[in-house]
Amino acid sequence: MKSTRKALRDGDLFKDTYERLNCAACEMVLKKRNDPDEVFSVRSCPECGVEFKELR
Repeated sequence: MKSTRKALRDGDLFKDTYERLNCAACEMVLKKRNDPDEVFSVRSCPECGVEFKELR
C-alpha cells in the first residue's frame, strides 16, 4: 500500500480545485477510513478499490 504523498508524486493521485484527493485512473474522490488503533488513515477509491495510507 503506497502512501498518499508518494502516490501524488508518482501521478497515481491528484488534487481537484477543492483540494480533495482523486484517483488518477478513474477520477473518483477517495473515501477515508480511520482506525483509532493505527497512526494512519486509509484512503480508498470506491470505483477501482485501490488503497493508500495517509499519516495523520
